[in-house]
Amino acid sequence: MSRVIRVGGAQMGPLQKSDSREAAVSRMIKLLDQAHEEGCNLVAFPELTLTTFFPRWDMDDQDEVDRYFEEEMPNAATQPLFDRAKEYGIAFTFGYAEIARENGTRHHYNTSILVDEAGNIVGKYRKTHLPGHADFDPDRAFQHLEKKYFEVGNTGFRVWRFMDGIFGMCICNDRRWPETYRVMGLQGVEMVLLGFNTPSSNSQRQSERGDLRTFHNDISVQAGAYQNGTWVVSIAKAGVEDGHELMGGSAIVHPSGEIVAKSKTLDDELIVADCDLDECTFFKETIFDFDRHRRPEHYGLITQQTGVVRPD
Repeated sequence: MSRVIRVGGAQMGPLQKSDSREAAVSRMIKLLDQAHEEGCNLVAFPELTLTTFFPRWDMDDQDEVDRYFEEEMPNAATQPLFDRAKEYGIAFTFGYAEIARENGTRHHYNTSILVDEAGNIVGKYRKTHLPGHADFDPDRAFQHLEKKYFEVGNTGFRVWRFMDGIFGMCICNDRRWPETYRVMGLQGVEMVLLGFNTPSSNSQRQSERGDLRTFHNDISVQAGAYQNGTWVVSIAKAGVEDGHELMGGSAIVHPSGEIVAKSKTLDDELIVADCDLDECTFFKETIFDFDRHRRPEHYGLITQQTGVVRPD
């Protein structure tokens, strides 16, 4: 049985503070229409697909913050996307800011969902590695307040049997941490779906070149793919949002670490690749055969501590 999945990476251009959910979903549907014309089985959208990247602003009014969050999914604004995807029989994933009610308490997460061809939500991931800071920082060129607005995710790095394969999800800064891919790799992951919103400049290091930031983005997802024998679909929100530029660089990465499709713009753009899940097998059974080659008895520090402990 063929396990080739035609993947559409649906990069989104900028969303302004004034843009409505309905406007965002309308653009998502246009990309979904294009993916249908291209024969895609699966479409991946970015992190925080429905709104501008709001952690760049310092807000203390919780009602103001909550306007960027969704309490239900699907909801009235996103139902047309679910309906169109179901009509086409296309699975999809996208990220949004989630208010979850757990044990009678409201929680705020940076979330991504996995939706099957029939429009059912079959997987949910909440961002683990929150970047940035929790309090206003006057020394930054702009703010990155994810630690203020989101809680650390409580899902862990799960995988799902999905579309004849094993799929996982992560979000933005998660891609920079090798543990992200390895935990999923140890569950046999064959495709990692991730969305990101990454500034084109470093708020703490204005001299950092844009091409270096692109290199850091690419090397993170390429290494994760190669070292775990998995496809990685890494999709950006890009362009200038309310005067702040987000980098593009959406990519579909082969288990060899090679980029097989990459975006060329900072706007709405669909990239497409035929991804044969069976191509993971060679890497998983040779150089990255974990059962034969891993030595976890020597990896204890990875889970025993967070910060660096230097020798005396």
